[in-house]
This record gives sequence, C-alpha cells and structure tokens, in this order.
Amino acid sequence: MTDELIKRINFLSKKSKTEGLTEDEKAEQDKLRKEYIRQFRQGMLNTLDNVYVVDKDGNKKKIEKKN
Repeated sequence: MTDELIKRINFLSKKSKTEGLTEDEKAEQDKLRKEYIRQFRQGMLNTLDNVYVVDKDGNKKKIEKKN
C-alpha cells in the first residue's frame, strides 16, 4: 500500500464529513477503498502462506486453506 493511496482515502473521508463529496469524488473514494481492501487481503494471504503451527511435540505444520 502506498502512502499516497492512504492519504487520498483519508482526505476524501475527512472532506465527506465536513463539506460533502461530488459524485466523481464518491466514485473515486469507492474505487480507492476497494483497492485498499484488495491490497490488504493480498498482504494477509502472503503472511498466512508463511505461518506454521507447532504442536506440543515440536512438529511444524503449514496452515492449509479451507474450502
């Protein structure tokens, strides 16, 4: 995630609370939020790909994705 993306999301959020947004700004805000969520989920999946569970005997087992 880039700082520019987060700054723009925060700016639009603050503006919507104070003076309101135009239709174009609302569409941009929605697009930016969806991109933020997509990047967050991808980062989380990348993290979970490197997570192992260790049982009481010290055996490592990779976490598997549920269906």
